[in-house]
Amino acid sequence: MVYFRHNLPGWERAMRVVAGILLIGLAIVFSASQSVMWGGLAVGVVLVGTGLVGFCPICAMVGRRPVTDNK
Repeated sequence: MVYFRHNLPGWERAMRVVAGILLIGLAIVFSASQSVMWGGLAVGVVLVGTGLVGFCPICAMVGRRPVTDNK
């Protein structure tokens, strides 16, 4: 499996998971059209996925440094 160094701190990972779950729920309940619903679902799934994995490819492309583990 490919190993990516985490570039998201713990607080941001938690916020991404919470925001993604909320966005998925809002997209299902309050969508104006099917395209808005699918767009909201896609963004929500990406937020939850990056939050759970701890790596964001967009952040890596703009130069965010890996999070150092203080163990």
